[in-house]
Amino acid sequence: MHPAQNAPGVFISFEGGDGSGKSTHIRFLTQVLEDAGLEVVRVREPGGTSVGEQLRAVVLDPANAEMTPEAELLIYEAARAQITAQVIRPALQRGAVVLSDRFTDSTLAYQGEGRGLPIDFIKRANEFATGGISPDRTIVMRCADAKEKKGRVHAREGMDRLEQAGDAFHRRVNAAFDALALEDAARIRVVETTGAHSDTARAIFAEIEDLIPELALGSAGMEEALSAFDAAHRRHHVPDDQTGRA
Repeated sequence: MHPAQNAPGVFISFEGGDGSGKSTHIRFLTQVLEDAGLEVVRVREPGGTSVGEQLRAVVLDPANAEMTPEAELLIYEAARAQITAQVIRPALQRGAVVLSDRFTDSTLAYQGEGRGLPIDFIKRANEFATGGISPDRTIVMRCADAKEKKGRVHAREGMDRLEQAGDAFHRRVNAAFDALALEDAARIRVVETTGAHSDTARAIFAEIEDLIPELALGSAGMEEALSAFDAAHRRHHVPDDQTGRA
């Protein structure tokens, strides 16, 4: 795939298992970048468009237990084709920073290693759906198994179809993300999420500041924002990624 660096904007995707903290850190990164005066477009997969949200409702509905892995894959690719054409490509062309909660690597992990579909076919489908666009940088959020399991328990009453796939499925998915990071170390960077939220944020910033210089650490304003991030999370006790799977 061709990286988004061919466009004026910057494209960063976030990956990882359920409960790894993607949504929490994307929201914080969005705040920091907007405070620095940058346009940020935040998207999630599947979804992010009228068509994509309808497809999301279908593919994640636990009532659709009979859905085949092949149908699941094609629904994800359809939603991806829509959001790439309607939102991501135009945003990059006008110079925005695009932050995506999941992208093509999730399909390789979930539908490839998780469901056992052919990896080569998935790569071709990803290429077709995106028109060749891929992230400039991908952050894989990795957390301890106990924390991830706890995150899924918090959401048990509202678990979607993929969250119900079982622990063995999710272990295959997490192993796939680790393998992808080894395969493409220039693009994919792994960030551990076991420490304070500000520590994780610092690690994320360090992995993308070559693309976005505004994230350079050390300024008083940045340290104040990081301290406020920790304080807000302690005050509200919001479990990571429990605002809806993306």
